[in-house]
Amino acid sequence: MEQYVKDSWNADLYDGNHSFVSSFGNHLLELLSPVEGEQILDVGCGTGDLAHQINQHGAAVTGVDKSENMVHKANDKYPDIMFMPKDVLELEYNNDFDAVFSNATLHWVKQPKEALQHIYNSLKPGGRFVAEFGGKSNVQTITNEIIHQVKKAGIPYTPEQFPWYFPSIGEYAALMEETGFNVTFAQHFNRPTPLEGDNGLRNWMEMFCGNIFENHPEAIKERVMIQVENNLKDALYQEGQWIADYKRLRVVGIKQGGIPAK
Repeated sequence: MEQYVKDSWNADLYDGNHSFVSSFGNHLLELLSPVEGEQILDVGCGTGDLAHQINQHGAAVTGVDKSENMVHKANDKYPDIMFMPKDVLELEYNNDFDAVFSNATLHWVKQPKEALQHIYNSLKPGGRFVAEFGGKSNVQTITNEIIHQVKKAGIPYTPEQFPWYFPSIGEYAALMEETGFNVTFAQHFNRPTPLEGDNGLRNWMEMFCGNIFENHPEAIKERVMIQVENNLKDALYQEGQWIADYKRLRVVGIKQGGIPAK
């Protein structure tokens, strides 16, 4: 998974408590349908689990992620795959890949048109772009409460601090078409996501919301998190488990100027 601020990703926490990110990506792999001999770029490869699965289909995978912590973990786990620390906005590939795959990453990139251009350039003519990430209203129940409690605690907050980009189908499909993609599939859907353990919501906030609390005392952060947990328990805590209100956007686009390989 990519991140647009400094590298504060805890790769062990990601693998241990947030393995659902990769496990839900299995459905996206079916949409990708990797073929033996293909060259595939995994944008936001995280700790490498999905790249490994693509590799098992016989495709040659290159994994990139902005987080050096994630890439280091991926290299330890899967030394036979090439992983590199690189931001999607820094990609310099040109007609090199049969497919670009991205799971749970592009909502961290707040320059979506620029990201799409780099992805488009990376693909061979007729190549496919297959991605899933947070869509419109993703985790809105959680983030609305966090923002409310942050303001209540006296922490200055502006919309620019919101770390994510969660587009609608119409918004993102239009950007894909402007870039040159033929959009062949687009879906927005609810995916209630269990968060592991009694501390599931707290771990989620620790993992993904760190920059909102950056440069503020630990005591204030702790107070905000307790209030968020207390206020959301009725809505999101079910049968001993936190359930995050995930909404996902899944898209497939074909680079114009060639015939898809399959």
